[in-house]
Amino acid sequence: MDRRAFVAEQQRLLLLERRAEIAEAERDLRTRSDAELVARGTALLRLEVADLEPGFGGRLHAVLRPSRAAELPAHRFSPGDVVAVRATRDAAPVATAVFVRSRSGEVTVALDDEEADLPPLVRLDRIATDVTWRRIDAALRDLLGERRGDEGRRLDVLFEEREPDVSGKPADESITWLDTNLDPSQRDAVANALRAEQVALIHGPPGTGKTTALVELIRQVVARGERVLACAPSNVAVDNLAERLVRAGLRVVRLGHPARIHTSVRDVSLAELVQAAPEQKLLRDVRREVDQGLRRLHRAKSRQDRAAARAEVRTLRAELRQIESAITRGLVDGAEVVLATTVGAADALLAERPFDRVVIDEAAQALEASCWIPLPRGRRTVLAGDHRQLPPTIHSEEAARGGLARTMFERLAESRHGPTMARMLTVQYRMHERIAAWSAAHFYDGRLVAAATVRTHLLTDLPNVVANEWTSEALCFVDTAGCGHDESSGDDESSKSNVGEADLVVRLVGSLRDAGVPDDAIAVVTPYNAQVQLLRARFGSCDLEIGTVDGLQGREKEAVVVSLVRSNEAGQVGFLAEMRRLNVALTRARRHLTVVGDSATLAHERDLRSMVEHLQQHAHYRSAFELT
Repeated sequence: MDRRAFVAEQQRLLLLERRAEIAEAERDLRTRSDAELVARGTALLRLEVADLEPGFGGRLHAVLRPSRAAELPAHRFSPGDVVAVRATRDAAPVATAVFVRSRSGEVTVALDDEEADLPPLVRLDRIATDVTWRRIDAALRDLLGERRGDEGRRLDVLFEEREPDVSGKPADESITWLDTNLDPSQRDAVANALRAEQVALIHGPPGTGKTTALVELIRQVVARGERVLACAPSNVAVDNLAERLVRAGLRVVRLGHPARIHTSVRDVSLAELVQAAPEQKLLRDVRREVDQGLRRLHRAKSRQDRAAARAEVRTLRAELRQIESAITRGLVDGAEVVLATTVGAADALLAERPFDRVVIDEAAQALEASCWIPLPRGRRTVLAGDHRQLPPTIHSEEAARGGLARTMFERLAESRHGPTMARMLTVQYRMHERIAAWSAAHFYDGRLVAAATVRTHLLTDLPNVVANEWTSEALCFVDTAGCGHDESSGDDESSKSNVGEADLVVRLVGSLRDAGVPDDAIAVVTPYNAQVQLLRARFGSCDLEIGTVDGLQGREKEAVVVSLVRSNEAGQVGFLAEMRRLNVALTRARRHLTVVGDSATLAHERDLRSMVEHLQQHAHYRSAFELT
């Protein structure tokens, strides 16, 4: 693969994607009223600046409260979202910010501009940001430089220009396993990664313990004195890996904006470790002065007083950053494993700190270009993921057709060197064997087997769950063919909903609840956001998880009800034909899976017809006629 041609094509596709993302983010703001935006949860209006407070690194946190109500309306903002802070709808943003947290009566945002001058009333709108694209572009341009020696050989392997090198050791039998519960396929995958001189892949189908194998690998290389940079494309995936590494007793540091880090690993975030550093007393004193300066700035009335307060805060922040910089360098240098998102690995803290190994988890969901940010920081590379599940989300259809959705993991796994680099995990620890059967046969050549601990488990094995028609079965299919449960378009023309299916789902979930299955053990999954909104309205406030397939990837529940939505005379199935999405939907359940769908519509697509035929033969089958 020609490196220069690769970079040029990636830049072209990423430009298409960037334009599509901006257009999608701004479309609602251009075409919908404020009331519609609030109803859709993408805007919050008339917020008072209730307080200003210092965050890590001198970032300014603004606490915002509704000016005319005791509570905020329902919204779709979540920690880590980038927002525009405006005075009015048509005004230019006075600042951009990262959404930190939400409570019933207030929200907190971390302002990117530490000198932002906020008006008394503001609104928040979700926006796209170009930071990611600038970092990716810089990494791609860096690929054009000359590479020699080990670095050059690794690049040649990653671009499929040479055979990967494999050392003779360690052989499987020579490794002292730190986790003695690993199955043979996990041991083989870890041993293969330890032998790889340049690149190794760990292919982890649903429920096969990919993270368990990855943690063992990292523990093994740390025990050999290596330092590891561990990344993933999403903050959620990074936090999941960080949590497991902490539990394994490793010294880790999690980089990233504090607002984007889960509370379960906040103790090992750089921000919290700085807070716990011995130099904290000095930091606390300077931070207190910053806090006082911010409050004077917030209360200042005249322009002269505001200018003086701002100058004072600027000087104190510079001192604060200098102290924090020295502390952070020491913390990163002392860590055995440093964790960040693939894009977050562009952090200047890592620029002059080479690692022995770069590990990228969920690599089959990462844009290939984003992987080139962390990869140069280490001598060896391990990619873990599953290219039979969902690829990266791509907004531009043209970019997706051009190959932007094809990941490095998928490319290498399917290359002529794939058998040397990749090992697949083959024992799944999540699903009843009947739930797993179709996916195992269709996507993984029948190589997956269910572990004895899960092979026959049912909801009735859980405490306080009684037997009924649904809890006694692992796999069920409710067929809506001929029942008149037709689909309809949601607010977005590309999304669909199905009122009849929603009513069926409510009834099915009710049967699970009546049998004693707790709400937090149940998920309702659908490919379409419009159906998610309809179902949430049907169920109201509860502990059920109701979401799209994309939102549940990497997760599991004891019971899952899948609403496939599509039902029309033309047999149109839309993006249900993306079989990797279906693979995710059908492999989230541990003990019980019910699929609700129209067999007549689904049968128009070959792979979906295979799934329907499997359900008709192997699932507990009911026509929706019988349930109405």
